[in-house]
This record gives sequence, structure tokens and C-alpha cells, in this order.
Amino acid sequence: MSKLILVPTPIGNLKDITFRALEALENADLILAEDTRQASKLLNHFNIKTPLQSHHMFNEHKSVESICNKLLSGQTIALVSDAGTPGISDPGFLLVRSCLEKEIAVETLPGPTALIPALVNSGLPSDRFCFEGFLPQKKGRNKRLSGLEEETRTMIFYESPYRLVRALREMSEHFGPEREACVSRELSKIYEENVRGTLSFLAGYYTDKPPKGEIVIVVSGKKL
Repeated sequence: MSKLILVPTPIGNLKDITFRALEALENADLILAEDTRQASKLLNHFNIKTPLQSHHMFNEHKSVESICNKLLSGQTIALVSDAGTPGISDPGFLLVRSCLEKEIAVETLPGPTALIPALVNSGLPSDRFCFEGFLPQKKGRNKRLSGLEEETRTMIFYESPYRLVRALREMSEHFGPEREACVSRELSKIYEENVRGTLSFLAGYYTDKPPKGEIVIVVSGKKL
């Protein structure tokens, strides 16, 4: 039976790939990749020869129909993002929704995602949390942060290293400079770093030490 399989890939360390993920990638008729160059590195490392096709935020609206037709014709297709689980701040939602509307089977494998290790490692409450993904770069950014000022759950954000200091300063304005937070950088990689402290401390820290790599910000919720 044909189906779409969402396959999480390592966020850094290739040893984090699962046996099921490798099996799915090897047995699929086609792999859709956010960046075929990045996916090729993973496939070559594990000697997987499955054909690749580009599927990213700039072409997904145009390609969804043809992908669904391939699935309906009997193909099994795997979807991967550059790192982590497809559909989490990466392409995937539109294709999954289209498949479900057409009654095409969808399977999602468990596996790597940056938000959970960052949350657990932060030392902040993890029993209740909300994932906010990337903040809008321009329009709606202030509104989004204003809407979170009364949030009591731990909040998790993804951010670019180039906008990290700006984000920490804005969060300090909205949530208060003494709000506890943690910045996780390059999770599972050689230069992994987790810096904990207040929002004002973290803004100063990364002003003096401009960061590189993938960033996750974990911020404590408002205390009742």
C-alpha cells in the first residue's frame, strides 16, 4: 500500500538517526527533501540510493498535486527536512493535509526535534509548555510577543543567530528583564552550548559573543 512517510533526520549528530528512519528512506520509491544537497549528505553517509526530489516552502504549493498523484499511482514517498521532524517550522503541513483530504495514508516516524531536548535541558518547567516556532521577522512580531505576556506555560522559540540579540531584548521588554530563560545552540553537535540566565543577562552575553548555528530559546512562563 502506498503512503507518505514523514521521516525525522538528525539535528546534528548522524548517530541520532533511527533504524526505522533508515529503513523508510531505503525502501521508499522517492524522497522529498527540503534541500537535496543536505539530504544527499545523509543518504551518502548511509549508502542509500533512493531518488531525491526538491520539496521546499517556495515550490510546495505547485508540487503538492503531482506528489499526491504519484502516491495515488502506488508509490511510497518519504519526506525529510534539513534537520528534525518535517512539518515543525519546516515544509510538510500542506502536503500532509492534501494527502489526508485525498485519503492517502500518512505515517510519521518518531525522532529528532530540537525543541524537546532544549526544553528538558533548560531546567525550566516542562510539565506544560507552548511551542511558538519562529517569531515574525517584521509585521506581527510585536503583536505576537504582546499576546504572550500573560502566558504561564514555558515558551519555546526558534530563532536565527542573526536575530537572537534582538529577540532577547524584545522578550525582555515584554516579559521583564528578570524572566528566566535558556538559549540552546547547536544541539547534539560538537560545539553544543546551553546558556541559562535572565533575559537581560542573555541579551548582554550574546551581544558580547555573537552566536552561530541553530538556536532554540526557552523562556519561563509568567508566575501566578
